[in-house]
Amino acid sequence: MGEAIEQFFASLPARAPAVLRGPTTGAIQLDLTTGNRTDHWLVEMRPGAVRVTHGRGPADAIWNSSADLFERLVTGRAAAMAAVLRNESTYSGNVVLFLDFRRFFPDPPGTRDPRDTARERLGRSG
Repeated sequence: MGEAIEQFFASLPARAPAVLRGPTTGAIQLDLTTGNRTDHWLVEMRPGAVRVTHGRGPADAIWNSSADLFERLVTGRAAAMAAVLRNESTYSGNVVLFLDFRRFFPDPPGTRDPRDTARERLGRSG
C-alpha cells in the first residue's frame, strides 16, 4: 500500500470535524486491490468524527478500487465521482456515505476557488 494512502487514512480523524458537518452516519468498507492482493479499510463516519480501521467489518457500503486509482484520488489527480461513473471503481450501498466521504479528497493541483478569482478581478477593475 502506498504511503499517500496510509497518510490519507491516518489524517481522516483530525479532518473529520471540518468535513463531516451533516447528519450522515454509517460505515464504508474500502477494498483496494493491487494485483491479486486486496487491502481492506473500514471508515466509520458520524457527524464531526471518523474512526478508521485497517480491515473488514460491518459496513453500510462497499467501495472497490485499484490501489493505483485510490492513490490518484487521495493526491487530487483523479475525481471519485468520475471514477465510479466510468466504472473504474465500483460502489454499492448507501450513496450518501460516498457523497460525504469524497469530500475528504483534495482538489486537483492548481485548482482555485472561483470566488477568489472573482475577488481578484473586482480588485483590479475597481
